[in-house]
Amino acid sequence: MSSLTRGFIKTWLVASLLLLVGCGDTTETTTDKFTVSTVAGVSMLGSTDAVGANASFNYPSGIVADSSGNLFIADTGNSKIRKITPAGVVSTIAGGDSNGSTDAVGTDASFNFPSGIAIDSNNNLFVTDAGNNKIRKITPAGVVSTVAGSGLSGSTDAVGANASFKHPSAIAIDSSNNLFVTDAGNNKIRKITPAGAVSTVAGSGVAGDTDAVGINASFDDPSAITIDSSNNLFVTDAGNNKIRKITPAGVVSTVAGSGSFGSTDAVGTDASFDDPSAITIDSSGNLFVADSGNSKVRKITPAGVVSTIAGSGLLGDTDAVGTDASFNHLAGITMDGSGNLFVTDSRSSKIRKITSSGVVSTVAGVNSSGSTDAVGANASFNSPSDITVDSNGNLFVADTRNNKIRKITSAGAVSTIAGSGVAGDTDAVGVNASFFLPISIVIDSNNNLFVADLGNYAIRKITPAGVVSTVAGSGSSGDTDAVGTNASFSYPSGIAIDSSDNLFVTDTTNNKIRKITPAGVVSTIAGGDSNGSTDAVGTDASFNFPSGIAIDSNNNLFVTDAGNNKIRKITPSGVVSTIAGSGLSGSTDAVGTDASFFYPSGITVDSSDNLFITDFTSSKIRKITPAGVVSTIAGGAISGSTDGVGTDASFNHPVGITIDSNNNLFVADSSSNTIRKISK
Repeated sequence: MSSLTRGFIKTWLVASLLLLVGCGDTTETTTDKFTVSTVAGVSMLGSTDAVGANASFNYPSGIVADSSGNLFIADTGNSKIRKITPAGVVSTIAGGDSNGSTDAVGTDASFNFPSGIAIDSNNNLFVTDAGNNKIRKITPAGVVSTVAGSGLSGSTDAVGANASFKHPSAIAIDSSNNLFVTDAGNNKIRKITPAGAVSTVAGSGVAGDTDAVGINASFDDPSAITIDSSNNLFVTDAGNNKIRKITPAGVVSTVAGSGSFGSTDAVGTDASFDDPSAITIDSSGNLFVADSGNSKVRKITPAGVVSTIAGSGLLGDTDAVGTDASFNHLAGITMDGSGNLFVTDSRSSKIRKITSSGVVSTVAGVNSSGSTDAVGANASFNSPSDITVDSNGNLFVADTRNNKIRKITSAGAVSTIAGSGVAGDTDAVGVNASFFLPISIVIDSNNNLFVADLGNYAIRKITPAGVVSTVAGSGSSGDTDAVGTNASFSYPSGIAIDSSDNLFVTDTTNNKIRKITPAGVVSTIAGGDSNGSTDAVGTDASFNFPSGIAIDSNNNLFVTDAGNNKIRKITPSGVVSTIAGSGLSGSTDAVGTDASFFYPSGITVDSSDNLFITDFTSSKIRKITPAGVVSTIAGGAISGSTDGVGTDASFNHPVGITIDSNNNLFVADSSSNTIRKISK
């Protein structure tokens, strides 16, 4: 993988470790209340109606343009439908301040994670209301009604509210006003006639990538859909990393994508994608794809030639030309009558424009990322990914996209202790040193910091005097066991340390767990040469994008196995087992493998062997007792940056987590660019 593909995104699921002293009872009780507050940094998320960069969004996803050049946005995290005029004026046309499924007018109506949006020739909007499992309509006067869907999860073909969907994600409309819906949770493509009759056009309902006719074909998480002038449908088959075509006769074929994630520009199935999330088409039949995992915009000609028209592949929000620009997880794409593309840059919470000459600019949305050293909310970060704490209560942050290591005192004063801010691999002192996407950090008993420097494929050390050196890693991707810089890693993302100063690293895209002795000897302690979820001993076991790692007082290692949605345990003798997680994505609180996670990321452990996990995609903080009881201690159903108690608080893709001697948890809330505190 030459760019920050899905594999890299999963490597953002990282860990910290520090031993908690005297946590007490290990049994979770319903009386526990955890208060969430913001220690440092300011969030960009919001729902402010204003002009241009003064407006704010919360994970905007679907986008469509009308014939007058107005944009309409499914503002998913806010559960609102927003409008942007050609002058950049942002307003809310439907949806209130709370989730729901009320049919009403304008802001008296309510939605629940609206995701896809389409417009007909009469300027009626149609919205896939994913959380409600419904298809909604908004007239030009703002009247919201339900077109189809009972609200219950299902796949029943019927009329109107007697039909059922499961997390419908996107929607397109043909010249006869038939609606076509990617019913992502059912892995089906559904059709809704103007009379409200719902039928299944294609997809067996079982995840797969079979090219066939109608329901004999299969999809895996179809995420978006568009239609050409001949009524051919084109679908981003996200789970298969493919672009699929459905003819009016129901014949399903693969237009582009090998099925393996990547970012190769080539022809047809020789090209590769990473979680393609949205698609639109121009009058010449060229397809434009929001390639979310690669943070790129791709073009597919009618002959199947795939090219990259914008996006460097590095996460960011830089306005520039073509591949000099950067995006942060694209979610939606549309085209206006002048051939300009507009994309929802979801994790930047911005709406971006791409001209036909490839010039990328920001239409609306505020940016709070930065690298300002200051106190509390006056400081700024750029996708902080991990955090650790010393014995004096100072926090140390891997400020990933700033390529810096930051310090936060107990008084909230933020300073930069290492890293120039320019990507590099220079060993030097303080800000004369350089890092490339530092993603995980841990501290030893002598206050030396150790950093997983993701982009340099290396493990770096920072002494209390600020001297930066390379402990291990050649600087090139590989999986060689050797000493120091003769060893190699492939996107090391998590790091932990034991009482003997041995380091343990999740070598994410190698799907291995590595050990580094104080003498710099690197070895593989668990994980083989292929990904999987096998429980076994040492290299006979397998992982799938292991991300975070922590160690308890008995030297047991605990790993967030992000790609498997599981929490794994490795004993000192190398026995690997699964302690929690069914393997299915979700956020179910239960015991052991009856519980579910959605890309679990950071992990830490207290002195009573309770585990605390940042559940990245669910934007929740989870707890696992020694008995395997999984509960949610903070974070609700909606991503955000709200301070509050327990599930009334919200997070925005939390990554790193650590714990101090006063039982306070600290979380690197990456997409909010903030450091959060959780206390009882």
